[in-house]
Order: sequence, then structure tokens, then C-alpha cells
Amino acid sequence: MNENKSKTIGNILIASILAVGIVVSAIIASNALIEIKSNRTSIVVTGSAKQQITSDLIVWTGYFNTQSPDLKDAYADLEASREKVSNYLIGQGINEEDLVFSSISTSPYYITNEYGVTTSQIDYYDLSQTVTISSGEIDKVTEISRNATELLSEGVQFQSYEPQYMYTKLADMKVTMLAEATKDATKRAGMIAENAGSKLGDLTYADMGVMQITPLYSNEISDYGISDTTSLKKEITAVVHCTFEVDK
Repeated sequence: MNENKSKTIGNILIASILAVGIVVSAIIASNALIEIKSNRTSIVVTGSAKQQITSDLIVWTGYFNTQSPDLKDAYADLEASREKVSNYLIGQGINEEDLVFSSISTSPYYITNEYGVTTSQIDYYDLSQTVTISSGEIDKVTEISRNATELLSEGVQFQSYEPQYMYTKLADMKVTMLAEATKDATKRAGMIAENAGSKLGDLTYADMGVMQITPLYSNEISDYGISDTTSLKKEITAVVHCTFEVDK
């Protein structure tokens, strides 16, 4: 009887020792896992690259119109104005095939009676048209945009809009600039990791930000991107957001 009792107690002790061993082993393994995880973390940095460019394309538009109570006369006057505009621009050195005239826009204006109510009787017609030039001759077209109101002296009701300055090789630059921005991000991340006594690991994620095209020396920036067309000289900024592993 005593012998059986001793065996039972012995078995309980052995089971208890094994249970404690399993718990201790689990704690050690858990601590090891925590240690491994704590030795590997991530860092998020932003890199950028800038490039100055000069526009290689100018797009300029001029507007002219005529008014007459008779629609037929209004068309005849507009046709005469169009011929004067064409002759003027060709005389300034623009090729005729580079002149793009829009379709004619016709707007009737109605008579208002003594009570301020618009009637169905037409007062006059306003006919308008635009002419657009797209050219790589930046200086020439810029000068035309400034002087085209000389057409007023020829009886043409002419308005000159601000020219737009474009850069046509932007697509070719994007890949190179994004690569430079990524290099900048890697350099920044490496400096941060080194100063923290860690080692920079692999790049795990990269996200391209919006491209900013701003006037030269401008501090303007937008989360939605800027595409400046008002200035001849511009600055392009490419931005990337990168995530790197960091080994402690």
C-alpha cells in the first residue's frame, strides 16, 4: 500500500517537474522571439531630387470678335478681321500652317424693355474666334503675344492671352529623377540608422509622390502637384517615400 502511494507521489513530482520545464522552455523561446523581433524594425524617409529646366514650347492664343444687329454682316466683319489677323501674324514670321483658328462662336444678345425684362427681340449678334500658335520659337512668339494688340489700330477687336510655356521632355526625365530621389532617400535613411547605432537593411516599400513643376526659385508646393505654365524657366521636383528595414 505504502509502495503504491510512494509511486503515485513520485509520478506527480515527475509530472510537475516536466510541466515546469515546458513552461520555462516556452518563456525562453518567447523571449528569444521577442529579442529577434526587437532587433528588426523599419524606418520611413522621404527623398527628393530637383532639376532646373527651360521651356522648349510656347502656346499662345489670341481672341477677336465682331458685333452687328445683322448676322450676315457680323460674319462678314469677322471674316475680314480673321484675314487681318492672319496677315499680321504671317508678317511677324509665323508660318500660315502654324496658325490654328477655332470654330466661330455666335452669341445673340436680346433687347431689354423699360421694366428690365429681356424680350425675344435680338439687339445684336456677337461673333468671336481664337487663333492659337504652338511653337518652339519661344522668343518670337513671346514678342508677338506682347505686340499683337497692334491689330486694334487696324479695326480688329483683339485680345492677347498670356502665353503658356511647356516642357515636352518631362516624361524622359521622370525615371532619372525618381532614381535620384530614391538615392537621396537611401542616403538619408543610412545617416539616421548610423546615428542610432543601427545598420540599414533592405528597401521594403517605395511610393512616388507628385511631381512639382514650379517657377524657378519658387517655394510653392502642393499635395496635388503643381504644373506651372506661366514661367519660361522652371524647377522640377520629384519626391519618393521609402521604407527600409533597420537591423539593430
